[in-house]
Amino acid sequence: MIQPDAADSPKPRLRIRQLQSPLAGPFSFDLAAGECLTISGPSGAGKSLLLRMLCDLDPNTGEALLDGLPRSGMSAPAWRAGVVYQPAEAAWWLPTAGDHFKPAQLARVRELLPQLNLSPALLEADIGRLSTGERQRMALVRSLACKPQVLLLDEPTAALDPAAVAATERLLQKELEAGLAIVLVTHSQAQAQTLGHRGMTMCGRRLTENAATP
Repeated sequence: MIQPDAADSPKPRLRIRQLQSPLAGPFSFDLAAGECLTISGPSGAGKSLLLRMLCDLDPNTGEALLDGLPRSGMSAPAWRAGVVYQPAEAAWWLPTAGDHFKPAQLARVRELLPQLNLSPALLEADIGRLSTGERQRMALVRSLACKPQVLLLDEPTAALDPAAVAATERLLQKELEAGLAIVLVTHSQAQAQTLGHRGMTMCGRRLTENAATP
């Protein structure tokens, strides 16, 4: 079989080479558009540290490229607009969830809410009155409303009931099919199998590729 010339191969959506900090790494991997990379491992292994390094929240060295463009050539806000990080407990700094969205995002927000079994009325409710699961799903709406190229998710369904987990996974699958690239930290093997195209395990703050399943 004739192999395609490397120059003709599509660039990975995200390319990471020797990314490291004093606390974790080095990490190297590629992530294609429409691909979900799942990361598992025990608590404290360094999974969240990796996500924070990927979105450049923590000091780190190494090479990171988004669609072939180096992070070093972008401002931090520009990089984080394309590579969006959603922590396990997202921060809210305004009185209501709706206050966190720009007017241009509202059409997208209204499209996303019913897919996560969320009422539009929750946009106007005091953020403190939302349940933990509602805030977690609303955080996903906030992340997707930014229209990122890469989404970094840290246990996005940890506080959800089975119906909400299923709705979240359906939405993420739809977004993957539309070309979104996802790095998903999860302790759920079932979720990793449902959403992941390949998996890696974090141990001792180093990543190893999981063996491919038949």
